[in-house]
Formats: sequence, structure tokens, C-alpha cells
Amino acid sequence: MVHSSDRPSADGDASRPSRLGPRLAQLLSALLGITALLAFVLFLFTGPWQLLVLYSDTTAVLAFDACLSAAFFAQHSGMIRRSFKAWFENRVPEYYHGASYSITAAICLYCVVLFWQVSEPVLVTANDPLRFAMRALFLAAFGGIIWSNLALRSIDAFGLQALRCHLRGTLPPAASLTERGPYRWVRHPQYFFVLVMIWCYPDLTADRLLFNVLWSTWIVAGTLMEERDLAVTLGDRYREYQSRVPMLIPWRLPR
Repeated sequence: MVHSSDRPSADGDASRPSRLGPRLAQLLSALLGITALLAFVLFLFTGPWQLLVLYSDTTAVLAFDACLSAAFFAQHSGMIRRSFKAWFENRVPEYYHGASYSITAAICLYCVVLFWQVSEPVLVTANDPLRFAMRALFLAAFGGIIWSNLALRSIDAFGLQALRCHLRGTLPPAASLTERGPYRWVRHPQYFFVLVMIWCYPDLTADRLLFNVLWSTWIVAGTLMEERDLAVTLGDRYREYQSRVPMLIPWRLPR
């Protein structure tokens, strides 16, 4: 997995432009990004909140929910592609890309959490003690995500680092490879733990089944696309890491 380490700039004393734009982008990205992620975790644990009922017909409910998911997938996977970044950086300073990505992703995620429609009835429900075990496994997976972030030691989930570097007049940090903690067992532990959290909800309705299938498929597809980008960025060292460590499911002991 990639993390960042600080790297000084040769032009650190260069004149600095207005700080208002970068500061505002930092604030919005951190505020929206953190709150949206916490809301999503709560959404996964409690189930849909059904704040606004738009449809009662099951077909309409599933179609609407699928569109919500597709909008998030398109944003999340599209804005990180090299072609979009090249288009973006021709129009906006490149140090805004990460924060813009984070803000847009948070808005799309809020739409999923707040507008998700619920279908009836419940198809399958887990009784005690299986229900308790699934709840415990969810919390353990959430702890695994925190462990994964701590193992990186330096993570820029909301695009704040590029803005900080711009304000300080330093260059963005170079990408490097992390092989500590859960990254010794699996190359993408955060995605693995999210999959566990998705499937640990004990009451399965048609809309929840749709959510589980769509989001699991997207996570696998997104991981494959990210693998391609990482191989290009990090080269042979990452390919050697691929040969030793499973991509998504920790099915063997680390060597």
C-alpha cells in the first residue's frame, strides 16, 4: 500500500499566492470527508435511516438505489483516473485535485446515506447468537480500518497534504510502499475490512442485498484498477509485493 513521506522543495522561498482558497479547500475537505465517512459507517451498522420515502414499489426502490450507487462509483473511480486528473490540472491548480475529489466524494456518499430507499419485507434475519457475532465482527472490522490507517503512519485521505505543501512552498511527497501491520497480510486491508462490514448486517432486505452485491463488486473492480496504477507508479518493487501478498483476501500467512 502507498503512503507519503515529506520531501523538501528546491524553491521553498518562492513567493506564495493567496492562502484563502487553499485554506477553505482544506476546511471543507476535512469537515465533509470525516463526517461523511462516519455517517457511512453508522449507515452500515444501523441499516438505512429512511429519512425520506420516495418510492414504495420494490422495483422503483431498487432502481433508485442502484442509481445512487452508480453515481458514487462513477465519481469515486472516475475522478482518480489519470485522464481526469490531466483534464482537471489543465483548468485548476493541481494541488486542488485531492481536496476536490474528497469534497465531491463526500457529497455523493451523503446522497447514498440520506436518500437510500428501503424495500419490504426482510428476506433473511440472523437470530442470537449469530446476530451478536455479526455485530462483534463489524466492530472488529472497523477496528481493522483504524489499524490499517495507523500502519500507514502518513495518510492523505482528504487531499490535505498537497494543499499544505503548496502553502509551505514545498514539493508534494514522493510515493512509497508500506509493508507493516495488516499490509503484510493483504495489499488492500481497508477494502477487505469494508467488505466484512458490508456483509455483517444481520437483516437482509432486497435493497440491502442489492447494496451488498453492487458495492462488493465495485470494491473488487476498483481494487483491480488501483493495482494497475500502483504497478505503473511503483514499478518492480510493487510487482514483487504482488507476488508475495494477496490482493484483497488474506488467505495465506505472510512470508
